[in-house]
Amino acid sequence: MDSVVIFGKNTCPFTTAAREAYAAAGKGVIYHDVLSDPAKLEEMLRYSFGDRRVPVIVEQGKITIGHHGKT
Repeated sequence: MDSVVIFGKNTCPFTTAAREAYAAAGKGVIYHDVLSDPAKLEEMLRYSFGDRRVPVIVEQGKITIGHHGKT
């Protein structure tokens, strides 16, 4: 199964939408809440080159910042 890594916040509706959309598309979702895990926040910032917007989605080496309803 393909999987995607999503860095986000539990309180962010775009993070929730991304998690739900990828799961509905049959992708495995590995989710990291950056508010509760400082190490994952640092990892997310490396992927996003310091951009703090969420979600940050890592899929097969491609990095997407934000979620616009597409998987």
